[in-house]
Order: sequence, then C-alpha cells, then structure tokens
Amino acid sequence: MTVSSHEYIPGTVHLVDLQGTIHARHAEGGKRDIVLVPPPSANPDDPLNWTPRRKLLSLTCLCIYILAVGYASAAIYSVLVPISEATSLSVADLNAGTGYMFLAFGWGCLVWQSLAQQYGKRPVYLFSLLATTAIMIWAPYTNSNGQWIANKILQGFVGAPIESLCEISVSDLYFTHERGTYMGVYALFLAGSNFLAPYWCAIFTGGAFVILFFLMEETNFERAPLIGIEPDEQLPIESASDSDSKHMDPADAEKQPEVRNATGTPAANEETYTMKTYVQKLSLLRKEDLRKKNRLGSMLIRPFIFVTFPAVAFAGFMYGSIVCYFNILNGTASLILSAAPYNFPSSMVGLAYVACLIGVCIGTVYSGILGDRVVIWKARRNNGVMEPEHRLWMYCALFVLIPGGFLIWGVGAAHHIHWFGLVFAMGMLACSITIGCQIPCSYCIDCYKDISGDAMVTVIIIRNTMSFAVSYGITPWVTNMGYQNAFLVAAFVALAQISVFFAFIKWGRGMRKATAPRYLNYVSQMKAGGLTH
Repeated sequence: MTVSSHEYIPGTVHLVDLQGTIHARHAEGGKRDIVLVPPPSANPDDPLNWTPRRKLLSLTCLCIYILAVGYASAAIYSVLVPISEATSLSVADLNAGTGYMFLAFGWGCLVWQSLAQQYGKRPVYLFSLLATTAIMIWAPYTNSNGQWIANKILQGFVGAPIESLCEISVSDLYFTHERGTYMGVYALFLAGSNFLAPYWCAIFTGGAFVILFFLMEETNFERAPLIGIEPDEQLPIESASDSDSKHMDPADAEKQPEVRNATGTPAANEETYTMKTYVQKLSLLRKEDLRKKNRLGSMLIRPFIFVTFPAVAFAGFMYGSIVCYFNILNGTASLILSAAPYNFPSSMVGLAYVACLIGVCIGTVYSGILGDRVVIWKARRNNGVMEPEHRLWMYCALFVLIPGGFLIWGVGAAHHIHWFGLVFAMGMLACSITIGCQIPCSYCIDCYKDISGDAMVTVIIIRNTMSFAVSYGITPWVTNMGYQNAFLVAAFVALAQISVFFAFIKWGRGMRKATAPRYLNYVSQMKAGGLTH
C-alpha cells in the first residue's frame, strides 16, 4: 500500500473496526472488532502467528534474561555501606561506579541492537548472559576504584540488551492492542529484578544461559512495513479454520502447512510453509540473516538521527527522568535505613525492598492491563482510530506517586518518621518507576513501529546518559543539601517533568505528521536491507 507522506501520520492506526467493514484479520473471543496491528503474515513461524504456548515460552525466556541481568546490576544497592566498610571504596566511589555502568548500559545498545537486527536477537542474548557471568565472577575480587569502575563499565556494556532489545522482542510477539500488557510484564521484571538484590549473581546468569540456549527462539522476522491508517487490504481474511489452526500444537500444525484463504481452501497464489524443527530453532545464526547485506555502519549512526524525532526525544527524556528517580531511591536506601535512628542491618535493608516488589506489581497492572483497556476505550471514542498519545493519559497517576513518595522518603527521613513510612514511600516510588518504564517504551514503539529497534536505542541513550549524571552526583547532593531540602527539590522537579506529557497529548499528533516524510524514507531504507520487523 502506497501512501502520500502528506496524508500519512506515523503511529495512527485503525485499531477498532466499529462498522465491521475492514478487510483484515481481527482478534478472537470477545475482541472480534479489534484489528490485528501489525498484520500477521501467512508464515506459521511469524512470531505474531505463534501459538499462545509458544509465545509464552518465548516471553518466559525473556523474563529469565531480564531477571538474571537485572539481578547482577542491582545486587549491591542494599549493601553499599557494608561493602564500603570492607573495602577501600567509599559510598561515593560505589555510586559513581554504578553510574558508569548505567552509562555503558545505554551506549552499549548501539552495538548490540545493530548486531541483533543484522544477525538475530538469540545469539546476542546468549552472549550477554555468558559475558555477564564471567564479569560477576570477577566482581568480588575488585579492591580498587579503577578495578571497580572497569568491572562496572564492562558489565553495563555486555548487559546492554536488557535496555532496548527486550522491548523490541515483546513487540515482535504481540499486537498493538495487547502490547501494553506485555510491556508491563517487561517493566515488572526489569524493575523487580533491580529491587530483589540477591547475592549469587554468577549462578543466576549462568543458569539463565543454559535455559535460554535450549528454550529461547529467534523472534526476528522480516515483514511488510506498517504504512497507512488502514490495514493492508491484500491480506487474506482469517476464517474460523484459520483461527483453529493458528492455535493448535506445533506438532499438529506441521501436518497442515498450507496457507488457506477465506473460504478454507488452499490459496493458489500463496506460498506454503513448513514449521521449523526444534533443532532449527536452536541455531545461533540463520541463513537468511547471514545473506543480508551488512548495514552495521548505518545502524550505528541512525539512532543519533532519530533524536530529532520529537516523540523519540520525549520518550527518552521521560524514561530517563524515571530512572533518575530509581537511582535516587537506590543510592540513598542504604544510607538512610542503615543510619540512626533506624540502624537496619544489610539483611533488613534488603528485606525493605519487598515493598518495592509490591509496588512494581501494582504498577504493572495499572500501566499494562489497565493501560491497554484505556487505549482501546479511547480508540472506540475516536471512531476506531488509535493515536499513540492515548496511552500517555496513564501518566496522571505519577502526579501523586512520585512527588508524594519523595516527600515521605526524604522529608520523612529528615524528621525520623517511623520506618513503615519510609518503606511505604519505597513502594510508591517503585510503582511509579514501573509505570514510567512501560509508558515511554510503548509510546515510542506505537509511534514508529517499523524503526522501533533503532528508535529505542535513541531512547535508552538519552535515558542512561541522564541516569549517569544523577548517579554520579547523588551522594554529594544529598550530603550537601540534607534530606529535606534535597527531596523537596526532587518532588517539585518531578512535578514539572511529568507535566510535559500534556504538551504531547495536545501537539504530539502534529509533530508525528511533520516527521512522516523522513520516517517513510528510513522505512524504505530498512526494508531494502531486510531489517523491518
């Protein structure tokens, strides 16, 4: 389908078929008026066509990866003071090292995202786990500031796929109307892994490598770009027999490889497919990926260009702000709870993070399940058309959660309130962090689905550069200003930052329309290189 750049608005799609007239595949069950966006191909190995069990297995492997790498990145937060006492490293040195790690987490995405698009996501995930395992074995033997910083930079670089690749893997598997829910699962495990703070990181990452090697599939799939508000009318309509075959077990599906048209008979002009065998799924490098023209150079440059897309820059800024709040909480948790009058031992500081896990779960339900329902509801009220800005209304909850959490946490610590108040504030902030992780990622992908791999790298670079700056200055900032003044400033800054989403609700559509010519140009370049997904 060819569309004039003057008519096309990236991210605006017809999601709800109110009149029952759209010639495209629809969702099943109680959502039969929901159009499947992006349109699935006829290939049973298209991740969008996988059975629910096959998708669940892939999502489970993804969550295991996130947990393993997330564990390793946050394991020291509850024991900053004991580590400082046992080594020659100050708390400021430790926080600075984690700041360098988050910087490397962001900039490492330039390399890993490009390699994943060119050669596949599966080998990138496996290498990331193997390298993280080796680095975590080395970590206990670092006893100088130089070694500590080197360890954290390497850890951030090899663990970078957790930051931008996982979101794209989720979008490979799920349609627009359900993407928010599963992006919420991603946010749950990303934030949850950072709040669990375990101590056997190398064992976790090594075990995760074995699990993913035998169970994780490649989700890269070259599909037609999503161009135009309406779905591609050339796609065959899904019949009842198609629906049944799409959800049968892989063993049964292999016996019926033909693609069928709306009448249930084999389509004469369609290809026939045979589903991959288990051994083929274990392959680290696929033939079709090796045959692609090497475009790593252009992929390394493209994320810097996408910072000029307002929606991408906005997503990066909003995501970066949330991670700054996460770093402020983690960077001060051990300082506040281990000091008088609380005097928590390191084990109790770690136990306090249970409140964060509860908050993360609440944030996941709010931004994921409820968020998808809000998007569908808004689309129905908009003549069936979904705008990515519909999802931004979920930011409203953060007006209470973040400033309120900061005031209870910082001002409360300054006035020595009961420890339960501080733990409650940790839960509030963890809930808001999960919401703030999910919404900007979903918004960026909704706006620019066909370039989302590169766009998410831009988002993460912005996010982690902001995170680095805050991590580097947390300890002197809190020490010089005092808890009360520091967190009063943080609360009011958060209010101003969150308010930015109103500008994009009002003008976001117009800004996306202005980027349409450039967006279509990049989509055509990526399609020529076989890099659309």
